[in-house]
Amino acid sequence: MNIDKIEGSPSLEIVNLVLNKKAKGENVLSLAIGDPSSDTPREIVDAAYKSMISGEVHYTSSYGTQEVRNAIRSKVRKKNDIKSELSNCIFLTTKFSVYAALVALSSDPFEALVPDPGYFYSEPVVLAGGIPVRYRLAKDFSLDTGEIKKKCSEKTKAILLNTPSNPTGKVLEKSELIELYEFCKDRKIYVISDEAYEDLVYEKNHFSIGSLESNPDIVVSLFSLSKSYSMTGWRAGYAVASEQMIYLINKFLENTITSFPTFIQNASAYALNNCDNYIQQFKEEYRRKRKLLLEKLHEIDELSAGEIDGAFYAFPRYRKNLSSVELCRKILENEGVALLPGLAFGPAGEGHIRFSFSGSEEIIEKGMKGVKSFFSTNF
Repeated sequence: MNIDKIEGSPSLEIVNLVLNKKAKGENVLSLAIGDPSSDTPREIVDAAYKSMISGEVHYTSSYGTQEVRNAIRSKVRKKNDIKSELSNCIFLTTKFSVYAALVALSSDPFEALVPDPGYFYSEPVVLAGGIPVRYRLAKDFSLDTGEIKKKCSEKTKAILLNTPSNPTGKVLEKSELIELYEFCKDRKIYVISDEAYEDLVYEKNHFSIGSLESNPDIVVSLFSLSKSYSMTGWRAGYAVASEQMIYLINKFLENTITSFPTFIQNASAYALNNCDNYIQQFKEEYRRKRKLLLEKLHEIDELSAGEIDGAFYAFPRYRKNLSSVELCRKILENEGVALLPGLAFGPAGEGHIRFSFSGSEEIIEKGMKGVKSFFSTNF
């Protein structure tokens, strides 16, 4: 275990800082964390409650219940065009599945390519005994396949993708993913595709790279219920991969957490089978919030925001000679508004700050008023 080699989560550090300030009676407006303001729909909660009171509170298979795996198989076949069977599906929270997949392929020292800027994938690579190698995204945050090819070596076991992207809001094009898949297929490199924000795509269409395979092989597709159904606290997600990969992930689960709560799995199966109407509802809410945030960002001359294809983040560049960590600290201290520094997402994220528009419109309005005040007062 290489836990001493990794740093704490930047997002959770901000959460703790915000909570500490609130505990002291300080008013803090958070535009930092990607946690939906809406509660989980009541019928999903009721499904969990009914499961609990009916006695479904015991151990279950570490692969997941038959009900949730059937729901997963049906969903990815229909929505993602991934040709899966039950043997290709396993229930586990998406963040943990990144680590589990890396452990499953790490019998020897290995390298894994992670996007820069990108989500916090370097840490699970290190925890799994690997070496993270950052690949720079293009200026518009699309894939630079030439850069990826250049960064690959004989030790490269996996390339991690995130579409729609946290923090950039970029949705990768089908043509980009096809080109990458063909390269990885030839080199026998795994693709770990994090698609947690698949349902929050506004004008474009989401494309799953796993749909390029006639049977799951080198692609490990990761999905989440957190954002689609406003279920962040449930830690509900799933992976779809080759039978061998799922078998190895399951061995890892058997020897760590054993299994996930049955009632959470049953509620997740209910959501996947019955609750897609909420996906559209939540997406329209985020569409309005995206419009509001972009309007406010465009009022601040020191910030330059591009398009937001998906997810619920903006990642504007700022025009001041100040580190993103220092800038976010000053905004929090002076205006009580929490943001995440771009550097937290890799060296290429420096010069950017991440805004989340997952909160209420009131929080966005008040938070952006504070950010505007900071830039107009201090620069």
